[in-house]
Amino acid sequence: MKLIALLLAAIALPGAALAGDLSLTVRDTLGRPVANAVVTVYPAGGAPRAPARFPWPMTVSQHDLQFDPFVLVAPVGAVVAFPNQDKVRHHVYSFSAGNRFELKLYGREQARTVTFKAAGVAAIGCNIHDQMVGFIKVVDTPFAIKTGIDGVALIPALPAGAATARVWHPSMRAKDNEIAVAVNLPAQGVLRHESRVEMRPNAPAQHQMKM
Repeated sequence: MKLIALLLAAIALPGAALAGDLSLTVRDTLGRPVANAVVTVYPAGGAPRAPARFPWPMTVSQHDLQFDPFVLVAPVGAVVAFPNQDKVRHHVYSFSAGNRFELKLYGREQARTVTFKAAGVAAIGCNIHDQMVGFIKVVDTPFAIKTGIDGVALIPALPAGAATARVWHPSMRAKDNEIAVAVNLPAQGVLRHESRVEMRPNAPAQHQMKM
């Protein structure tokens, strides 16, 4: 009886739930991998609240008159740092609904922070350098990551069963730059899926560059 009780207790632990991985590859219509596409997963039973932060740095730096990274995935409530590593001053802003902000002129080796309170997309720019464009995808699920230069997004330990995977990229030709994919997640092992997406002809080079 004691052994049975211990087994039941182990099954009740959150980490003991049946879970598999999702490996989702994003390619354009020519078969080329799409980097910087954000993949989020929403299990049919509901997704737990997003964590306070993800493993990668909550930072968007400015150097060589560019934002790095081009796309950052951040959870709702994240505090994101904007350090200036250029020799010139920057004036960083976003007019995106729910996450509007303005960081007035600040110079090299200085940094500012912004708290992102609403799920959605914050398009960011510099009021001084028009060529500087970046994006922060604010998510309300812990199951989120962006694709690498190989176009692959790997999300581990997902609850087994039906789920919706969403693929977003700022240059995707789709409503709100996003598509939804129905998936059936395994109880163990890896589900591999490939999504072909249409990119706008004037898509920035970052969709095939570094993360």
